Amino acid sequence: MRLSTVILPIHRWSEGRKVWRRAEELGFHAAYTYDHLSWRSFRDEPWFGAVPTLTAAATATERIRLGTLVTSPNFRHPVTLAKELLTVDDISGGRLTVGIGVGGTGFDATALGQEEWTARQRADRFDEFLPLLDKLLTQDATTERGTFYSAVEARNIPGCVQRPRVPFYVAATGPRGLRLTAEYGQGWVTYGDPRGPAEIPADQAPGVVGAQLGRLRAACEAQGRDYAGIDRMLLQGSTAEKPLQSLDAFVDYAGTYQALGIDEIVIHWPVPDSIFANDLAVFEKIATEGVAQLG
Repeated sequence: MRLSTVILPIHRWSEGRKVWRRAEELGFHAAYTYDHLSWRSFRDEPWFGAVPTLTAAATATERIRLGTLVTSPNFRHPVTLAKELLTVDDISGGRLTVGIGVGGTGFDATALGQEEWTARQRADRFDEFLPLLDKLLTQDATTERGTFYSAVEARNIPGCVQRPRVPFYVAATGPRGLRLTAEYGQGWVTYGDPRGPAEIPADQAPGVVGAQLGRLRAACEAQGRDYAGIDRMLLQGSTAEKPLQSLDAFVDYAGTYQALGIDEIVIHWPVPDSIFANDLAVFEKIATEGVAQLG
């Protein structure tokens, strides 16, 4: 079991640098940030860009992996995104992981002036977005014309430090997304039932994730992909579960999901006066002692 954290991009860098360095000092496997233009209750609060934040974090740290949770087509294009990702991978010395998904509704979905896409429209775009991004990050030059995304002699030299490219961790629960996970993903991400994770009783939440893992296994079998070769990540913080209340609560929570087949849990760095307002001392105790108690 690996333990990672999400650091929201809400800090001016004079303070943010300290948080990212502290995450490395605490021994987290990775530190991720949300790739949004804004997000929910933070919409009218400070919020910085994910890629510049990760670039700065790469220069402020040495060992911890860095990544997005998650990047989506809502306001990204594969050609420009590929250039940014290979740059962060280079600056970090090959420590970048790209959490990626179809995106959702909300501010990001309309900030560029477009109408909010339906679930089917988002899935249609992702069907083009992910394969094209894969090509852009594994080829020196790419030309491809699609319905939604095209690239014309797009150059990405010298390519990623990580070969053949930076790893994709695909956030998906439906059949189309799971198929793409099996085809392109080095990892898979869930935060629970996407239809309303907080509405599921805490004792039923593991069953939801267990069913998703079963569908992921079936998608891997259909694609001829080794299920064991895909990392399986759980992003904590959206369900009714409260694993950050104490070290014991976290150990029980992590042990339950470890038994189901989850091998990386991501917990949110505490943010006062928000839905992530957990005790920092307890959080740090979980970071340094939690995984060791799983046995």
